[in-house]
Amino acid sequence: MGGGEEELRGIQEVADSLGITPRTLRFYEDKGLIEPRRVGTARIYTRRETARMQLILRGKRLGFSLRDIEEFLGLYDTDPRHLEQMRALAERCRQRIDELEIQLVALDQTLAELKAIERQAIERVTAAKSSDVHA
Repeated sequence: MGGGEEELRGIQEVADSLGITPRTLRFYEDKGLIEPRRVGTARIYTRRETARMQLILRGKRLGFSLRDIEEFLGLYDTDPRHLEQMRALAERCRQRIDELEIQLVALDQTLAELKAIERQAIERVTAAKSSDVHA
């Protein structure tokens, strides 16, 4: 194999390397976020498509929508210096941070309430057992 050919990989190899299924790759292809080459019916992935999938998966893990991810990828392709992409990414990250901080406050409140209920329930069970012993 020549130098450039080494970068080409099949769908199962790319899926395995990313820890996903071929079905996931086909999903993002159907959404137009990646465009593997075709050799007959086989999908062949370049380093670029694999890198795009890494960005997509990272975006999903961080809670970004497919629309957000599509926008980031589009900006990446149209702006060789990636300044607009970085600006949009920073703005969307700030929005996501704000959303997560609100969720964190709500989770802290829910945890505190559940712990109080748990404590009360245990106290009742303990009190009932000790009154049974003294009866």
